[in-house]
Parts: sequence; C-alpha cells; structure tokens
Amino acid sequence: YSTVSQLGLMMLAIGTGNTLGAVFHLMTHAFFKALLFLCAGSVIHAVHTNDMREMGGLRKVMPITSWTMLFGSLALAGIIPFSGFFSKGEILSATFEAGAEDPVYLALWGLGVATSFLTAFYAFRMWFMTFRGDYRGHGHLHESPWVMTVPLLVLGAFTLISGLSAYAMGGFGNLIFFESPR
Repeated sequence: YSTVSQLGLMMLAIGTGNTLGAVFHLMTHAFFKALLFLCAGSVIHAVHTNDMREMGGLRKVMPITSWTMLFGSLALAGIIPFSGFFSKGEILSATFEAGAEDPVYLALWGLGVATSFLTAFYAFRMWFMTFRGDYRGHGHLHESPWVMTVPLLVLGAFTLISGLSAYAMGGFGNLIFFESPR
C-alpha cells in the first residue's frame, strides 16, 4: 500500500499539470523509501523475524536504526523539515489550487490528504511496535554492523536535506533546469 499510495500522489500531480511536483516527490520518495526498506532489513537482521508482534523495545539496542527509521517515517508522513513535507506539500497545494477552477480537484485533494494521514498512521504504528515498549521476541539483540548502518545514515541525511535544499534553492525546478548558453 505504501508505495502505491505514493505513486497515486505522483499521478495526482501529473493530473493537475504539476509534472515537476511528481518528479520531485519521486526523488524524495526514493530516499525515504530506500531508507525505510534498509531499516527494515537492519531490524530483521537483528531479530531474525519480520513479525512486528515479536519486536518492541529495540530503540535502546538499535539507536542508529531507530533514529533513521524515525527519519524515514517522518518523511513518509510529510512532517516538516523532512523531504516528504516539501514534495507532498507541492502536490497537495497544486491540487487544491486546481480545485478553484474545478471542484473535482477539491475531492481529489481530500483523497490525497486522507491518504497522507493513513500513510502517517501506519508508518508510526510500525515504528512504535518495533522500537517502543518491551521486547517480545527471543535472543540477544544488537545494532547492525557499520556496513549496514552507514547507508542508513547517508540516506537519513538525504531524507532530511533533499526537501530543504530544493526549498532553499527556490524550488526543485531550479535544481534540475538550467539556461542554455547563448
């Protein structure tokens, strides 16, 4: 559901004529979704299961994985200052503005907002079930080795700065377009 809902937001952007917003969300989504998948692999590596009912309390034992997965969840939820805030905001604001001319776009905007709230719900449900509370599994827990955590830190940094950098440069379009020499 997660990836399909984000692809739906990209299609919503294209439907409103905001192709640049769709590409911007594709780029930011690549960073935070890769981060979330690698964090999931780090957790599965540590606990030897992918059943979240057998996890919990991993925040203290896996601080790097916990913080970077929180970064990814915040970005997926569209929380400021993470990249998802800027790219989702671009899509939803363009859809809302299109609703001034066609009320159908207001309904689509409402679906986009609802989808964003559902995305935030399941991202934080996952994070809390995995990293908060008491450990419900078996065995000795440990943080993943550096070969696994360094990519998490790099993707975590891109998840934070990719949206901010586009905003600071006057928009994503200024990062990918340039004037031809005359």
